[in-house]
Order: sequence, then structure tokens, then C-alpha cells
Amino acid sequence: MDLKNGSVVTEFILVGFSVGWELQFVFLVTFSLIYGATVLGNVLIMVTVTFSSTLHSPMYFLLGNLSFLDMCLSTVTTPKMIRDLLTEHKVISMWGCMAQMFFMHCFGGAEATLLVAMAFDRYVAICKPLHYRTIMSHKLLKGFAMPSWTIGFIHTMSQMVLTVNLPFCGPHIIDNIFCDLPLVIKLACMDTYTLELFVIADSGLLSFICFLLLLVSYTVILLTVQQRSSGGLSKALSTFSFAGNKILAVFYTVITPLLNPIIYTLRNEKIALWTRLCA
Repeated sequence: MDLKNGSVVTEFILVGFSVGWELQFVFLVTFSLIYGATVLGNVLIMVTVTFSSTLHSPMYFLLGNLSFLDMCLSTVTTPKMIRDLLTEHKVISMWGCMAQMFFMHCFGGAEATLLVAMAFDRYVAICKPLHYRTIMSHKLLKGFAMPSWTIGFIHTMSQMVLTVNLPFCGPHIIDNIFCDLPLVIKLACMDTYTLELFVIADSGLLSFICFLLLLVSYTVILLTVQQRSSGGLSKALSTFSFAGNKILAVFYTVITPLLNPIIYTLRNEKIALWTRLCA
């Protein structure tokens, strides 16, 4: 260990689940099944949207992007989590930990932003149906997709560029199942109060803005469909019923990515039909 550079920690120990081997085996099987279903479901949606000519519409383009982000977000943490359930010594290298936090916040920030774009798409489709094709052009769709990735990248870079330069020379035990940015920052051998406030403010501001925009858009949609028949309400709800789950759990990395393919398969007739054909 090189004591001169002030960064002597080369790996972190993850506490994981402090339970017996029997319960860990249950977690192992459960997480493995969930992760397998997550990857399979989201890949199936991406393939269906890509190769089905009837699904080349803005809504399904955004859904394909969301499925990709869901799969990536789950892949960042779940495989490592599953592997740790098989071992007693749960470690992750310092740079592996930094990479995990980087991609988790990048994909999480991009997904939160993409959900706002999907909410706008549903707003136009339901509240301004006659102008839908004019407003939701391919140019606008690219304008939605690229900024979501850009915002996610800026969101994570603003935090990680400060975190990677922190000196880690003392405690290296993370009381979690994966590298959690606030917990990692607390392990630094310096005063990190300002950085902790910045991380909370950065993540909190992004989450609050996205949540507020989602809340406003779907409130307007619900007020609009109230004036229509119950059948119209049911059809409208089928296009955005998934959002409630996403709003409440957008940054979860195991369960949430699984909800997207399940809910869209159950609630959307076109997706369900083409999914059965592909399967």
C-alpha cells in the first residue's frame, strides 16, 4: 500500500445480507430468477419494438429505450449481488465500486428523464390526438432520447469526478449490498460534509423535478379523460399505468426493471400480441 498518495484502500468489503445460509440461498434463487426474467423480458420488448413494423411509433420507441435502461440498471448491481451470495468474503475493488456507482447514477438519471419524455408523449396522444403525428416527430424523439442520456451522464459525472479524488485510508466496510455513494463518501479520510450536501442536493433536485413534471402531466391527462367515457378512461390508463410504479421506485435496481416488461405485456394489446409471436 502506498501511503504517500493518501489513498491506501484498494478494495471495499460489502456487508451484504446479515442472515443465515438458508435465507441467503433463498435470496440467491429469488434474485437469479428476477434478474433472468428482467433481462429476458426487456430484451423481448426491444426485439419486438425493433422488428415489428406496427410498433414503429413514438410511444414504442421510448418504451424500447426504457427497456434498455432497465436492463442496464439491473445489470450494474444484480449479478455482483448474486455472486456475493455465494461467497463469505464479499469484496469489490475500489475502481469497481466507482464504476458501479457511476453507471448506477447514469442509468438512473437517464431513466428518470426518459419517464418525463414518455409522460409528454402520453399527454400529446390523449390531450391533443389530432396533432400527435405532427408534434411527436422523429426529430423530437431523438431530441428526447439524447438529452436523457446526456442528463444522466452529467448527473453522475458531477458527483463522481469529486468522489474518485477522495482519499480512502481507513475504514473500508460498506454496510450495503452494493456500493452506495453516500456510504462510500463517508469512508473518506477527510471532511466530506460539503460533498454529501452536494450529492443530496444534486440527486434530490433531479428526482424532484422529474417527479413534479410527471405529476403535472398525468394530472392533466386524468382531468382530460374524466370528461370521456369509462372505456376511454380504461384505454388511457393502459398507456401509462406503469408510471406509478416507476415514480415510486425509479432508482431501485432489482425489482423495478422487472416491472416494465410485465406491466406492458399485461396492459398493452399490441405488445402482448407481438411478444407471444416472438416467443
